[in-house]
Amino acid sequence: MNSSNPDDFQKVSVYRPPPSNQPAAIGIPANSTNHFYTDNQQAPMQIRSGTPVPWSTGLCGCFEDVPNCCITCWCPCISFGQIAEIVDKGSTSCGVSGSLYALITWLTGCGCCYSCLYRSKMRNQYMLHESPCNDCLVHCFCEECALCQEYRELKNRGFDMTIGWEGNVQRQNGGVAMAQSAPVMGERMSR
Repeated sequence: MNSSNPDDFQKVSVYRPPPSNQPAAIGIPANSTNHFYTDNQQAPMQIRSGTPVPWSTGLCGCFEDVPNCCITCWCPCISFGQIAEIVDKGSTSCGVSGSLYALITWLTGCGCCYSCLYRSKMRNQYMLHESPCNDCLVHCFCEECALCQEYRELKNRGFDMTIGWEGNVQRQNGGVAMAQSAPVMGERMSR
């Protein structure tokens, strides 16, 4: 009964994804370029671009950073300003963003309408999952928790939130400030 006729076998097509050379990305983000440390490796591993990654901490993990939790609870404009400066890559300052957030909150009571825009912008920059629900709903119902989570995410990605964007850029460049002036010309040519 052993026949080698192909018509005797059931023809079933089963999709099996090609083997990947990279193991699944697990762990916490190492920096802002979507690198992750795995449990058994020390070197960062890059994940495929376009694949959303989970947040490094949960929405309700506020007590993982108690000082930031307290500041965000009593004066969320400070945390928001620090987040906005990093997300905007220094194009707006912490003071301006925090003041605008405080003004919107004072006038309308809905600073969450402004801060949810920055959550969306941050998620797009770092390819983060939109979880646990829509960004506006997260900020509308859990404003302080959302700000704490965003703050922790940036901190876990290597940013020192207390020194702002420029301080982080200088720290990354080894303390070398970038010259803003034109290069000095050497001797003039003579005939």
